[in-house]
Amino acid sequence: MKPLFVPMLMSMLLLITATLNTQAQTATKENDKIQSAVKVLHAFSTSGESIPQELLKETEGIVIIPGMINAGFAVGGKRGKGVAMVKLADGSWSNPVFVTLTGGSFGFQIGVQSVDLVLVFRHKGVLTEVKNGDFTIGGDISAAAGPVGRSSTASTDHKLEAEVYSYSRSRGLFAGISVNGTNLAIDKTANAKFYGSDITSQQIFETGKSTKPAVVTLKEALKGL
Repeated sequence: MKPLFVPMLMSMLLLITATLNTQAQTATKENDKIQSAVKVLHAFSTSGESIPQELLKETEGIVIIPGMINAGFAVGGKRGKGVAMVKLADGSWSNPVFVTLTGGSFGFQIGVQSVDLVLVFRHKGVLTEVKNGDFTIGGDISAAAGPVGRSSTASTDHKLEAEVYSYSRSRGLFAGISVNGTNLAIDKTANAKFYGSDITSQQIFETGKSTKPAVVTLKEALKGL
């Protein structure tokens, strides 16, 4: 029995090591996504044109999609992964929920570009009620390209009647962008890997007590908008 025991033990150790390495790589991947979201917020906050303060005061939810791929040749498509957060009762921000944004558009367009996208939600219920499902922006909820200017609501939809306002940054340019027809879904796999397999997006949205360095840094960046 002894000659068989050693190979079996070695196989178990190798399996455990491989599992731990995979988990570590996954944690690094999700941490990198949060750090990318931090960079997006820093870029937005230092831009000459930015999200109006009046709108930010009314904001109860936000989605940050770093490096969304916006491609097209007659028929366009969008694809990106990022994080969503909502304001808690005390005015602080919840822990980030990992999300995926996909969609398409029709019309003459050509080329591929990477776009940093921020979606501002006036009511957090839109995000918290998604739970582990998804919804279509512009279909299930109204959306508009966001007005720009730190001290004014100006330009489009000055009454701020849309539910979602979208902002993009590509090659240094800052502007509103159309996201109608795109689908926002909870990334259950990423959430399970980052927080634990038994947690739901609703539970994540309900708390803001994570002490993970990446999460803390993200919340600080959000306060700086």
